[in-house]
Amino acid sequence: MLHYNKNSLQAIIMTGLFTALIYLGIFIFRIPIPALVGRPFIHFGNTLAILAVLFLGLRNGALAGVIGLGGFDILNGYALTSWLTMLEITVVAVVVSLLLKAFDYNDSKQNIIIIAIIAGTLKIGTSYCTSIIEALMVGTTFKTAIVASFFSLPATVINSISTAICVPLLYFLLKQIFSSIRRRHN
Repeated sequence: MLHYNKNSLQAIIMTGLFTALIYLGIFIFRIPIPALVGRPFIHFGNTLAILAVLFLGLRNGALAGVIGLGGFDILNGYALTSWLTMLEITVVAVVVSLLLKAFDYNDSKQNIIIIAIIAGTLKIGTSYCTSIIEALMVGTTFKTAIVASFFSLPATVINSISTAICVPLLYFLLKQIFSSIRRRHN
């Protein structure tokens, strides 16, 4: 985690930066995947949201994720279900934060890999539940919603695998960059 007051100007700027990166990580790179429920696509928004939590902490990281992912949904044709996206990223942010705390904020490679794998796996579960709710919102029966949501998971699984791989890689790269910037300014 970056060490500064969560209400400081630096924290606000970093939260805004991560918010923009999350939004752009979806807007610039998204590959639609056919599905029975919803309109899923492959993107890097979840990866960047998890990085935001790791670097900024629960409050500011979750805020960046909620605004970045939720904002994308609202502005790009997913407004009716944006609240589900915001709820999903909040759940993932809380779990990532709790895991980091359980590891006593030790960001060893092993711990970050474990966090990334758990976050990716959790995202599969939250997306499955979200898909069921989306299917129910359009009038599908519960049994049909469960089955259709299961067959709509390929994009989520791909996103989750990329999260498990990309979070550790990007975390340590960004950590080096942030450390280098701090050394120059001290």
